[in-house]
Amino acid sequence: MKEVYITRLSKFLPNKPVENEEMESILGMVDGKASRARLKILGNNKIKTRYYSLDEQGRSTHSNAQMTAAAVAELFDEQFPISKLQLLACGTTSPDQLLPNHAAMVHGILQCQPVELIAATGACAAGMQAFKYAWMSIRCGNTSNAVSTGSEKFSAWMLAKKFQPEAENLKSLDENPIIAFEKDFLRWMLSDGASAALFQDKPNETGLSLRVDWVEIASYAHELETCMYAGAIKQPDGSTTGWIDMTPEEWAQHSVFSFKQDTRLLGKNIVPSGAKMWKELVERYNINLDEIDFFLPHLSSEFFRLKIDEEITRLGVPIPLEKWFTNLANVGNVGTASPYLMLEELMSTGRFKKGQKVVMMVPESARFSYAYAHITVV
Repeated sequence: MKEVYITRLSKFLPNKPVENEEMESILGMVDGKASRARLKILGNNKIKTRYYSLDEQGRSTHSNAQMTAAAVAELFDEQFPISKLQLLACGTTSPDQLLPNHAAMVHGILQCQPVELIAATGACAAGMQAFKYAWMSIRCGNTSNAVSTGSEKFSAWMLAKKFQPEAENLKSLDENPIIAFEKDFLRWMLSDGASAALFQDKPNETGLSLRVDWVEIASYAHELETCMYAGAIKQPDGSTTGWIDMTPEEWAQHSVFSFKQDTRLLGKNIVPSGAKMWKELVERYNINLDEIDFFLPHLSSEFFRLKIDEEITRLGVPIPLEKWFTNLANVGNVGTASPYLMLEELMSTGRFKKGQKVVMMVPESARFSYAYAHITVV
């Protein structure tokens, strides 16, 4: 098996940073009324700025595929041109369309030579599924280089006008035209952007590289019901009914294509399951916790920081908080792109030093999956 190295990282964050006070003016107010939950949600997640691929009038400025292609293009130069690319693996929660897949659309924009493609579609862990596919391709000798990406265009899903038919339907039923908390919650949590990593079978000749030692991903869907979803409605028994079994009228009346989060299920399960997996990995790989220099947890909200710390400490596999690094407050929750954005920032700002060990943790609440990766700076 070959060693695999991340030799370059890049990002594309659209337009200017959006402050908390600007969010509702861009996304709009459902039925013309300010959200009652916005301030509480922002108080918990502690996000101060994020990026939207929208202008100030809520009009789209970039597609998901365009942002991803821009991030990928930044990985290449005359020294290592894109004509050498062999594999493109793209992960996203929010593709621009059902078909063609996201990776094919990105490849089409790049206008390079034929390459192998793989598209991972899911929630946050989809970016790590693409990451692992690129790593495995090189590790087994199928390719000598590969690019993986994580990207999101959540903002267009969260515009107030997308919820207006539901609000009108509630009015017609003489009910309060306020969308349910499960839908409003994610309007103030998610944002846009793309990031990419170049994997090679040799480290950089000059400068640092990141050797990817292992990547582990596991789903707990056999134990837990759906928590975050889109294109479906959730039934009282925990099952879901997908858009394909609903009428177009029902799509609009229930905002079926909005992102929704069962926050009670999230709070109860997201931390314990991920901590249990971390303990199993520490034992399997005989990890010396004292040797970890950086812990990069993908936090959807700062609300979970201390809860994760308490749980992994309780299980006897703690990582001191001073070793944690996140950039949630500044770039927002960009789903599949967030793990890449943390790596990219540490690399580009010179925080990494040769010999350091890095652990990435990426929880996904859609139906509870977790991804971990162990990296050594070389």
